[in-house]
Amino acid sequence: MSTESALADGVREALAVDAEEFTARAEEEAEVVKQGLHDGVFDNHQSIVGFEYEFYAVADGRWSEESRAGEYALMRVPRRLLELMGFEKELGLHNAEMCTSPQPLSDHGLRAQLSEVRARLEAAENCARVEGMRLVSDGVWTIPPAGETARGYLTDNVDVDGITVAVNMSDAARYHAMANAGESTDRSEGSGGGSTSLEVPGVSLSAETVMPESLITSIQPHYQVAQADTLPVHFRYALRIAGPLLALGVNSPVLPPDLYDDDWDGERVLDEGATENRIHVFESVLNAHTDANKVRFPKDFHDIEEAVDRIAGDETMIPMPESGDSDRYDDAFATFRTKHGTYWRWVRPVFEGASRSSANARIEFRPVAAQPTVRDSIAFQAAFAGLMQALPRHEHPIIGLDWEIARDNFYAAVADGIDADMEWIGYDGEHTTDAETLFTDLLDHAAAGLVTAGCSEDEAESWLAPLRYRADHGTTPADWKREAIRTRLDDGETFADAVHGMQRAYIENQSETLVSGGFSSW
Repeated sequence: MSTESALADGVREALAVDAEEFTARAEEEAEVVKQGLHDGVFDNHQSIVGFEYEFYAVADGRWSEESRAGEYALMRVPRRLLELMGFEKELGLHNAEMCTSPQPLSDHGLRAQLSEVRARLEAAENCARVEGMRLVSDGVWTIPPAGETARGYLTDNVDVDGITVAVNMSDAARYHAMANAGESTDRSEGSGGGSTSLEVPGVSLSAETVMPESLITSIQPHYQVAQADTLPVHFRYALRIAGPLLALGVNSPVLPPDLYDDDWDGERVLDEGATENRIHVFESVLNAHTDANKVRFPKDFHDIEEAVDRIAGDETMIPMPESGDSDRYDDAFATFRTKHGTYWRWVRPVFEGASRSSANARIEFRPVAAQPTVRDSIAFQAAFAGLMQALPRHEHPIIGLDWEIARDNFYAAVADGIDADMEWIGYDGEHTTDAETLFTDLLDHAAAGLVTAGCSEDEAESWLAPLRYRADHGTTPADWKREAIRTRLDDGETFADAVHGMQRAYIENQSETLVSGGFSSW
């Protein structure tokens, strides 16, 4: 049996699962989770941090013909190489994902996170180098594979035994099933020929699969609470810091030039385009397959059982078949966990654990794009964890900020980055829209949380230094990219050449700083 046929069979198997039975099973298992919460199974004696880090691969001009022709063009990562690197596959064949080992929140724990990322990334780069490629930490790629267009790469698909298969998508049945489920596969003339609609300022793209989501890459800090019943308070704080942290981390101001509409030239993209297009990509692509806009800024929840019920009651996307038995504790709620996989919120609660002793309740923070360097990426992990540690402990009044304002802050950051107009409540209880006051209070409390977790004041400031630099200088990776493009446009380059020139300069800078340097040196 061919790989393609096996994939098509897997998609058919997924689509054959009864959605109502799947949902009913998830709701039954939610009661198992609630009982575990009641029994204290998800409680731990300390806060724990973890990290997910996504990359994409590009040609570095060595060894293979494809690499030599590419000049930092996107490259597909061979599956055997991904296994050698010890990375996980993500949506696109060009993607690779690393997940760190959970560590206690402390200076030693953060150093362990940083060291693990650096060690594994360095080893992965050594493997990738043999294939003439390198891994890039970035918010979005802009140079398609050599000899291809971004539009063609993202929309290319084939019919395999009646199943629509994206040519450049990883062979996970759940990804491909989205393009083959129910009414979402409507290919009528009125649907624009595709079931997916990518909608970004200046860009309108129809595709028959969710492959356009593979444009983007992210970092995802995790914060595991010590006591599960505190999760609702931590979650409310996490929503209110989402906009400010996103504003400091924006890193996707442009998409591949051939995706833009004809009436959007370079100047218009810089003047009217969003600063963090990654948010628009993820929301528009995946919400095209849902009735309830699953990708969104979530509402507060006020007790832990409400969080469980929201996951169980969320719109079902692909009701995957049950996996085989294992010895994991959370196999007792395996369907609930599967459903959580499509509980796409920018901040979301997680309940899982391979054993009763490791079972945990945590917050997954998803808004921030991958950053120019490892050091900058880990700074967001430290900031998020420090804030989760400090804000509830100090009963910071920002928890009283109206949810609607917190949501507006988030989308203001999407549009304007660090220059966004955002509202904040200072520790003195005063409302303010002053950016300096906001970021100073935000990072001061992040530092205080790290000190509470066992860091010295100097250590805490060292972890947060990359973000202090951005706040003090009013600059972000997105600003760096915009300036690089504008300079090239002023020199007479076309928009496509300016974007690609910027991207190559970004990767060149990163080649010297990714593992050991920082964005502030750029």
